[in-house]
Amino acid sequence: MDFSLLGPVAVTTGPAAAPVELPLGPAKRRSVLAMLLLRPNSTVSVEQLVSGLWEDEPPAHARTVIQGHVSRLRAALAEGGADACGVELTTHASAYLLRLPASLVDTVRFDDLVARADPESAPADAVPMLRQALGLWRGPALTGTVASPPFAAAAHALEERRLTAVEALARAHGALGEYEKAAGVLHPAALGNPLREGLIADLMLVLYRTGRQSDAIAWFHRTREMLADDLGVDPGERLSAAYQEILRAVPAAEPPPPEPRTPRDPRTPHDPRGGGEAASPAASAAASAPAPELLPRPPAGFLGRDAELAELTRLALPAAGQDHPYGGAPAGLPAEGGITLVTGPAGVGKTGLAVHWGHAYAAAFPDGRLFADLRGFSGGEEVEPAAVLREFLLAMGTPADQIPPSEQAAGALYRSLVAQRRLLVVLDNASSSAQVRPLLPGGPHCATLVTSRSRLDGLIATDAARPVRLHALGPEDGAALIGALLGPDRVAEDPAAAEELVTLCDGLPLALRAASAQLVARPRWRLARLATALRDERRRLALLSAEDAGVAAALRNSVARLSADDAQLLRALGAGFAREVNTAEAAALSGADPDLIQDSLERLAEMHLLDEEATNRYVMSDLVKLFAQGDGGRGAGPSGEGDGPA
Repeated sequence: MDFSLLGPVAVTTGPAAAPVELPLGPAKRRSVLAMLLLRPNSTVSVEQLVSGLWEDEPPAHARTVIQGHVSRLRAALAEGGADACGVELTTHASAYLLRLPASLVDTVRFDDLVARADPESAPADAVPMLRQALGLWRGPALTGTVASPPFAAAAHALEERRLTAVEALARAHGALGEYEKAAGVLHPAALGNPLREGLIADLMLVLYRTGRQSDAIAWFHRTREMLADDLGVDPGERLSAAYQEILRAVPAAEPPPPEPRTPRDPRTPHDPRGGGEAASPAASAAASAPAPELLPRPPAGFLGRDAELAELTRLALPAAGQDHPYGGAPAGLPAEGGITLVTGPAGVGKTGLAVHWGHAYAAAFPDGRLFADLRGFSGGEEVEPAAVLREFLLAMGTPADQIPPSEQAAGALYRSLVAQRRLLVVLDNASSSAQVRPLLPGGPHCATLVTSRSRLDGLIATDAARPVRLHALGPEDGAALIGALLGPDRVAEDPAAAEELVTLCDGLPLALRAASAQLVARPRWRLARLATALRDERRRLALLSAEDAGVAAALRNSVARLSADDAQLLRALGAGFAREVNTAEAAALSGADPDLIQDSLERLAEMHLLDEEATNRYVMSDLVKLFAQGDGGRGAGPSGEGDGPA
């Protein structure tokens, strides 16, 4: 029989290989057991139990409630074989006593292991003992008990003992010259306790001794700012002393040669904790969780795009070979955490390209694939990075109660967990570079795909993102997409009409899918009949709509991001006769100052509402022109979902 307080309060019985957890019932019953286990072989008065179980005024029948919980606990323990294990729950006047061998309680075993470990004098012996002690933790202490001050204080005291053991383990590794392992132990704990100055100071020094002086200094400045913002104080003596030691540029100890490592099964998620020793509960849970698979299902009817897929492979997997259909081998790894930016107009199929590529190269990312729709151009509120970080951390196995509340701390934990993983991160439908940056993994073995209607020049400038511009489909690929959606026989009946449909849809996969939906709903229509209907410019955008996935809805969400002046220019260009304009012609059409119109044209091009096909020559597609001529050019109306896959 085993009693656990270092995580969810639990009692297990049976063989160690297949333990069985006893049913303990509601939180108050677990809390009674926890209070008895916190004082094993000592009496606990009814008054102490009452004050622990009820934060406010206890009910008049509180003693009766406690008696009932004790009675049911006694029955549960008896069913689990308490007598054979020397466990007995007895009543002593107005108190209760849980008599048991102390070694059955995980807190007692933890304290015994920590007490016997001597990190300074016998570090080689201390490391396994401290690792064993910290391995007893299965989450936040006393999980499942009531939220009252006595239990909060007890949980805090246990957490302090855990952190003391973490620091001791780091000292033991340091005494052995294993500074990388010491950093791996301290880093998760520092993320969860950003104001624990001694812990941060220790982490700074071991980082410095591994040659990571800039990281160590960054930790000091981050902690100093948090101390000032949260507590209004300056760094203490220990933190300041560590900082001064690093600044004095004392030669760092030479890192020991790397230990031989057994090759890792590529199907097994990589442990990002630098050796796996005694990470925080959040990191421990995440390291043992299955690889996250958040990619949407592969887009139906995807075809073509061979050139873009090959370019995506070249940028995201530069180390890959050439034996894959898209120019690389699935075993390839991205170099230096590459960021690839897929851009293009609304409806051109950016999401579909990224998702299709992610599925094609699943084998290159054995540690998982993350995906988030940032809803930058989907109407309504865009997704905050903090919400995405929470979803990513949950997907990687981090318990909800271990996710830091602040975006900065959650981002740091996220980057720590993925630091050494072979992971694909797809950030879809981004509105701006600022929305993307907190979500970049930064690990050397991660690949990041970002899709956006905006060029996101800032991400290129600051994070070396490499762009892949997605253009409309050509006649052949566009007709093939219609055939994939409707069946090749229907296209073969009238290939000229199919080609005309591609032209009327500007080669946009979203428009072609909407047109195909019209034909699926009308099986007796020939392609020529729909082409005839689409020639009517007054009806074209309405016909290229499929509930909330139409072209007009997608364009409306793009225009909604424009300033009033830029939207006015778009309407003026849409009303103009010419499909192609230069700066002077655009100024004449809009009546604006030519010196100011250049910036507006550039912003429209950045949003892919115009194409700058040559210097000072801007082209507007037919569908954008039709949209700009109507009320949609004012950005009003219902929202839609943006790009469809292609």
